[in-house]
Amino acid sequence: MTRAADVQLKERRRLVLVARESPLHLGHLRAMAQVTEYGAIIAPPVPAFYLKPADIAAIVDQIALRALGLLNLEPESVAFREWQVGGA
Repeated sequence: MTRAADVQLKERRRLVLVARESPLHLGHLRAMAQVTEYGAIIAPPVPAFYLKPADIAAIVDQIALRALGLLNLEPESVAFREWQVGGA
C-alpha cells in the first residue's frame, strides 16, 4: 500500500487518504501535513449529519462516495448528495 501511494505521488496522480485513526498524536498530524505538501488529499471519515442519514449504512455509503468523488470515480448508479452553500 505504501508503494502504491508513493507511485501515485511520483506520477502526479491524485492520492486520497482516508485517515480513520483517532485520537491523533503529533506524529500523525505532522505526517498528514507532510503528505499534503507532497500533493495528497487527507479526507477524514466524518459523518455528514446534515444529510440526515437514515442508518449507519447511509453514513458509510456517504463517506465512501465522498472519497470516490475526490478520485473522480463517482458511480452513476448511486444517488449522492453533496453539501452545497445555502443548504443540503
